[in-house]
Amino acid sequence: MGAYILRRLALVIPTLLGIMIINFALTQFVPGGPIEQIIAQVQGQGDVTAGFTGGANDAADMFEGSGNSEYAGARGLPPEFIANLEKEFGFDKPPLERFMLMLWNYVRLDFGESYFRSVSVIDLVIEKLPVSITLGLWSTLIAYIISIPLGIRKAVKDGSRFDNVTSGIIIVAYAIPGFLFAVLLMVLFAGGSYWQIFPLRGLTSDNFDQLSLGGKILDYLWHITLPVLASTISAFATLTLLTKNSFLDEIKKQYVMTARAKGQTERRVLYGHVFRNAMLIVIAGFPSVFIGVFFAGSLIIETLFSLDGLGRLGFTAALARDYPVIFGTLFIFGLIGLVVGILSDLMYVFVDPRIDFESREG
Repeated sequence: MGAYILRRLALVIPTLLGIMIINFALTQFVPGGPIEQIIAQVQGQGDVTAGFTGGANDAADMFEGSGNSEYAGARGLPPEFIANLEKEFGFDKPPLERFMLMLWNYVRLDFGESYFRSVSVIDLVIEKLPVSITLGLWSTLIAYIISIPLGIRKAVKDGSRFDNVTSGIIIVAYAIPGFLFAVLLMVLFAGGSYWQIFPLRGLTSDNFDQLSLGGKILDYLWHITLPVLASTISAFATLTLLTKNSFLDEIKKQYVMTARAKGQTERRVLYGHVFRNAMLIVIAGFPSVFIGVFFAGSLIIETLFSLDGLGRLGFTAALARDYPVIFGTLFIFGLIGLVVGILSDLMYVFVDPRIDFESREG
């Protein structure tokens, strides 16, 4: 197992490098780089250089933008101004040099600063992380806590009225987009048109620091209820059906019939034999469920509930062409996703020690 883990860790480097190369190359063709953004601000709002100078600093020389000195809308601005911008952001260097410098800084865990906020990328990620962890972790845990028992029950009662009714509910839940369900929750329970039960914005109340420990926990749970429910609905539906189908496949196998023929109770057969084998595919889906909720599903939910998390951070960075934030977060979260994939394999072995990845690859 140790050799397998080392091989997987070795693959992280070329995979992550490929991700960075592809995204770096794609951004070379995207119009409206950070310099054009600033030029538009200068021409539209007068002298706003005080708002961005210093925001790039040492990080600016890592990222790409349009290397062309002819920028749309730059006509009429002093050439020295454009040249200083290019030098400050590092766009006076060839793309390959910028890319290699970016990777070298990343190896030293230097992710630079935002072009427009004068804040390091790491500090921005740490600042926004609690919101995304809240949505991702709680949504994944709730989905698993509900879906696994429900999926097992549906497998045992396959074809029954219970199975048919719950399947209908699950299909409807899966068909409802998370953002639409979020709007429905807001209308019903956040003072939209009916009841004002839950708050509409933020993770905590204004007086959070003055509350007792128990009060802080309740206040936190009170605020996250609606956004977590909105984030959970699609994962819940998918995971329930996955659990059911996995158990149905195992229940029909010969070793289950043999166990029943030996007189073992149905509970012993189900949880002593079937559960461990059927849960393998469910565990394999854990990283994708968590990462999906953690990253992909967070933007709209964060926007609707006014939560300042990683989803909104990435969206605003993409709009502003804030390349240090874009590529810094891409590198960090790409690395997290690859490591989570390795942890998933380790969970396979934990659930069923009979699995030997080394012998399979040999």
